[in-house]
Amino acid sequence: MTTQKPILEQQQSQMQIRTMKNPGIVSNMINESPLSRDDKDDEMSRSAVAMFRAKEEEIEKRKMEVRDKVHAHLGRAEEATKRLAEIREELEALTDPMRKEVSMVRKRIDTVNRELKPLGLSCQKKVRLRFWLVSFATIKTIYKSDGPMLLLNYQIKTQLSRICRIV
Repeated sequence: MTTQKPILEQQQSQMQIRTMKNPGIVSNMINESPLSRDDKDDEMSRSAVAMFRAKEEEIEKRKMEVRDKVHAHLGRAEEATKRLAEIREELEALTDPMRKEVSMVRKRIDTVNRELKPLGLSCQKKVRLRFWLVSFATIKTIYKSDGPMLLLNYQIKTQLSRICRIV
């Protein structure tokens, strides 16, 4: 009996500590038998497990929703990149013919310039020659019209120089 007293005292002291912490639980524990406590513990653990499972299911649902949203966004992004690639190809197809046409026009301009360069030089030579010919012709006409006068002047000068020698 001596060993039972300290055990009872320990149980009572633990009950007092529990009553101080949670007075409602202790009053229920005192009124109920140990079997009903086990049933309540089992019931509480079952409800805790059920709550845990419900939370897990909710988390899984949210994961699935987020995964679906992410897949939807990725699908839209892939479609957008495909559209952009198609648009780029179309733009390149549009710009390539213009580049080809521009290069063809540049080649034609270069060939025409090559052909015109010697023609331009020959034209410049002909213009210079014509200028000299025109200036020579004008000088010749001037001498033709002034030629007899020049001869008279020359004759007068020579006669004067003769007279001056004589005198």
